[in-house]
Amino acid sequence: MKVLAIDPGYGRCGVAVVEKNGGGKEILLYSACIETSAKAEFAERLATVTSECARLIKIHAPDCVALEKLYFQTNQKTAMRVAEVRGALINTAQSAGIAVFEYTPSEVKSAAAGSGGADKKAVARMLHALVKIEKEIEHDDEYDAIAIAVTHLARARAT
Repeated sequence: MKVLAIDPGYGRCGVAVVEKNGGGKEILLYSACIETSAKAEFAERLATVTSECARLIKIHAPDCVALEKLYFQTNQKTAMRVAEVRGALINTAQSAGIAVFEYTPSEVKSAAAGSGGADKKAVARMLHALVKIEKEIEHDDEYDAIAIAVTHLARARAT
């Protein structure tokens, strides 16, 4: 099973393609951070994120897409924009005929690090133990996407 996992955002959007490995660690096939300019209009930023995710679907042919659910943010404008990005990404996956799965931040932390209250450093350390990562990870958003993939693969294995 191959999953495209996305940590939704419009300034920075973490993406990762992770493949389930039957006997050992999961394998990170691709990860990146899609970045858009703060000077660009929101519609342009949204188009950049969704176009890149559509390209990744075409290239990597994932079995599913996993997204982090929106959690409460104090900045309502940001929360609304991230919700719009999530909706566009769900539409992109569904238009490609790919199932979408969603996980809360605490579900992701729990699956990746064993605790829903784990900090980003603990999650990153555990991801290196769980996933074969052969590249330098530059942004937390990438780690978040990898953690979302691990969460989905753990859930899929359990069912």
